Amino acid sequence: MPLQSNGNLSKVYVQDFVLEGFAGGLETQALLFAVFLALYMVTVLGNLLMIIVITLDARLHSPMYFFLKNLSFVDLCYSSVIAPNALANFFSSSKVITFAGCATQFFFLCLMATTEGFLLGVMAYDRFMAICSPLRYPSTMCQSACTRLVLGAYCGGCFNSVVQTSFTFHLPFCSSNRINHFFCDVPPLLQIACGNTAINELLLFGICGFLIVSVTIVILISYGYITVTILRMGSGAGRRKIFSTCGSHMTAVTLVFGTLFVMYAQPGAIESMEQGKVVSVFYTLVIPMLNPLIYSLRNKDVKEALRRLGQKHLAMWRMC
Repeated sequence: MPLQSNGNLSKVYVQDFVLEGFAGGLETQALLFAVFLALYMVTVLGNLLMIIVITLDARLHSPMYFFLKNLSFVDLCYSSVIAPNALANFFSSSKVITFAGCATQFFFLCLMATTEGFLLGVMAYDRFMAICSPLRYPSTMCQSACTRLVLGAYCGGCFNSVVQTSFTFHLPFCSSNRINHFFCDVPPLLQIACGNTAINELLLFGICGFLIVSVTIVILISYGYITVTILRMGSGAGRRKIFSTCGSHMTAVTLVFGTLFVMYAQPGAIESMEQGKVVSVFYTLVIPMLNPLIYSLRNKDVKEALRRLGQKHLAMWRMC
């Protein structure tokens, strides 16, 4: 039995939820399964490759690539929280997820999403220090400072995740246990809650809006100073290299914060579930897949590291 009551109509306890996912027949589900599987495989391979290359190549042992490696790790975990369960549900007749499983999935989803936002802000600050204060950069962005910044990003993500998860899953769910989504997220959960969700909506819009605005301000200020510094440069080659690196980061920032704003930081997000599913696919699978491509295709150092790694393994294979 999915719903149990203790005799008090205001409190109904849900043992499990049903993830309705996407509508459509068997052919539609098979097509979606293939799309999700392809996206997830490319995401896993791309982000794992970035982590391995940055770890093995000593020339990439710098603060920028340390942050990029952590971004790849977060993207890998981000997609892995959602994709395996979604893939299993495409051909499942029940599509059931336990209450604890739903809360756990949402906790890690929120943790990784918030941490990624903070990491993008940290990466912008790193570029600001490297370009605008090159003499102070080695001492300011030392290994301990970089570690503290990354830990700070995870702590900020954990704080937001604890707040959102505790407030969301303390709501009574009595109208239904069927979630109109392919994973556990705040908007569809608030739709089936029978209690007053005003505080939850205020927290959702307030915290997400604050995080997006504050990190965006940090990024805009950093890139404002970077732009002024670049325009003062006399070397055209130096300008192109900096624009290439910063352009990759700004592309990732636009994709992440644009989709998060559409999904969480505007009042209409709660009602538009069908649109929300499409947007959710974009920020849980497409963006984590694109990030390694964005940073590798437009980054000469990463491309050279990939080439060196390929040549090394090819030589080892020939020796064997």
